[in-house]
Order: sequence, then C-alpha cells, then structure tokens
Amino acid sequence: MNLISGYPYFLMKSGLPFTYPTLEKDIKTDVAIIGGGISGALMGYYLTNAGINTTIVDSRTIGLGSTSASTSLLQYEIDTPLSELKEKVGLKNAVFAYKQCEYAIYQLQKIAHKLHFKEFELKESLYFADSLKDEKFLKREFNIRKQQGFEVSYLDKAALKKTYGFAAPGAILSKAGAQTSAYDLTHALIQHAQKKGMKIFDRTEITGIKHHKESITLKSEKGYIITAKKLVYANGYEAIKYIDKKIVDLHSTYATISEQFNDSTEFWKDECLIWNTADPYLYMRTTKDRRILVGGRDVNFYDINKRDKLINKKAALLVKDFKTIFPGIDFKKEFNWTGTFGSTKDGLPFIGSYKKLPNSFFALGFGGNGITFSLLAAEIITDIITGIKNEEENIFSFNRI
Repeated sequence: MNLISGYPYFLMKSGLPFTYPTLEKDIKTDVAIIGGGISGALMGYYLTNAGINTTIVDSRTIGLGSTSASTSLLQYEIDTPLSELKEKVGLKNAVFAYKQCEYAIYQLQKIAHKLHFKEFELKESLYFADSLKDEKFLKREFNIRKQQGFEVSYLDKAALKKTYGFAAPGAILSKAGAQTSAYDLTHALIQHAQKKGMKIFDRTEITGIKHHKESITLKSEKGYIITAKKLVYANGYEAIKYIDKKIVDLHSTYATISEQFNDSTEFWKDECLIWNTADPYLYMRTTKDRRILVGGRDVNFYDINKRDKLINKKAALLVKDFKTIFPGIDFKKEFNWTGTFGSTKDGLPFIGSYKKLPNSFFALGFGGNGITFSLLAAEIITDIITGIKNEEENIFSFNRI
C-alpha cells in the first residue's frame, strides 16, 4: 500500500539516520512485530524493557510508512468530541479514553527524557470555533471537559483576539498537549531496544502467516521463516486485510510547511497547537527550526493517483487557510506532502486480541491520535503478554463492534 507521497518534512530533515538488515535466515523469537513505524517501535520498546525477546520486521525501510508523514501533534482530544463520544460508548468509557490519551502524552514525555530525545515539547492546545454555528457545540464541549476534571479554560471572541491575535467566536484552551517528530522518535525507540537485544529487519516483506495452537510462523518473500510465540500486528492500515469485518475508513490528508523564519519573526502566543471545529479540521504547529506546519483539507477517498494530483492544490489552499487566520505572518511554503489515515466510527483505536487469529494482537491506532493510541497499545499488549490484567483492553477491543 502506498501510504505517502510528496516531501514529508521530518523525513527530509532527518533522512535515513540508521540502517537495518534484511532477514536472510530462519529465526526464533518470543514476540514478532510486523511494522517498523511508531506503533511497532513503541511496542518493541515496551516488550524489550519487559525482558521479552522481540523481533521487528517491516516490508519498507524503517519509518518510511505513514510515520514519516506524521505531523506529530499530540493531543488527548480524540477525533470524536467528548460530548459526542459519550453518546457512542457511554460517559464513563468516553472520559476514560480521553484521560488515557492525556496520560499517554505525559508518558511519552517521560520516555523522551529517558532516551535523551530532544524533539519533544509540551504545548497547550487551542481548539477554536470555525464559524458562529459551532459556538454552541464548543461551549457544550468545554462544559463536559471541565466537569470531568480536564484542565481547560474558555476564551470568548474578545479574549481570543486579545491573546492570540485572530478572530473566532470562541475557543477551548487545553493545558495537555505536545509536539514531536514521530519519525525521529521511532528511530530513537528502536535504537534503544536494539541495544537491549531486540532484532530489527526491514525491507523484508511477510507473505505468509500461519497461526498455530502454541506458536505462529511468518514466511518472508525470500522463504525465510520466523517462528514466534506471539505476534503483534503494528502495521496500521495494512493490517486491516487480516480482519474479516470492516473496522476503518481510509482517507487522504495533506500538509505543507513553511520556509524557516528569522528569529525576530513573532508567531502566536506560546506557539501552542491550534486546530478548529471544521470537518475536516485545520491544524497547525511550529517546529524547533522556526517553521510553521499546517495540515488538513482531507478527502474521503484512498486513490493514489487522485490523492497525489491534489498535493499542490491542497497545499495552496492550506496556505490560504493559514493567512486567513494570521494575515500578518508571511507564510512561504517549502515542502508539501500527503498521507493516508484511517477513521473508525467512534474515533477509538483497535487494541488487543482478535479471536479468529490465536496468539496474536493488534496495535491499530487509527485517527489523529495515532501516536498516543500507539503508546496505550504498547502498554496494554505488554501487560497481556506478561500476564498483567489491563482494564483498558475492553474499551479498545474488537468486541465493541
């Protein structure tokens, strides 16, 4: 599956920082992970730290799937607003899911600190009403978050204009948020786990999987066999072919990033994450080398040719969207790209076991919360494999559909 196209900024910036071998012999491992993006990297990090013999295998070069195209905004807000999610899964489960995503942000910060990974910054998140008709919804969303203990404040039109310099009917300012580079973090996690004994094989396509009573065998395109006690599918949208029911819709999203600004250029207050209530929503962030990244303008299809032909047009529209909000900032786009993402009916991920595939687990963090969902998946699945009961499994399980 062709997941990205164009010139993803984080890939352009970092290139290929490390190399990994292809599989050229039969091996045995306790846990095999299919997928070398951020989901597989976090999974490998947790399992290896738990003392489990782990192997990652990917058909691409490590990180070159959807992870390389990630814009890497970390938010506890799920694509389905809390005021709507409670109607789908109940208030208790909805709040728990939101709280877990909030927890995941701070847990990722701790991991980044342990790895001495510098490209991780806590940021506030500003969620503003795209139009006057969204003001009522935004206040309802603010009220339920406030009631459930989230650290939020509401800015009316005047306060928003005074503090952030742009006009909108209102906004929710959330304390919990962060930004990173999913691509660079993936390599940092894998490097750490590799030093502790994890094996990594990229450019190794798995063409056959057999689930046995006590084990699993994976066959590579060159005929080599990986024998594992457990298997984790962490290959995102490519894993859906193993599920015999529809769990996700595929879409295409777009992003553009500016040229570097001078140190004297002023951005918005605290350079917080900014996004809006539009559908699809617009979002923006800054980078450590003083660029502005803008994303959105999603389309409801996955067609490689159609998707790629729209890159330049969508990038121009994203620049226009940005300048509507901040006309005083001279945004000159430098790199544009597109990527595939998935959405579920309730906005929640699919994490855990799937009965028809014994001895296997899925770490599928679909939607805008892919990185935080991946952290939760790594913790949940590691707990299950090591025999620890994890209450999150039921909320994110396949049993809900």
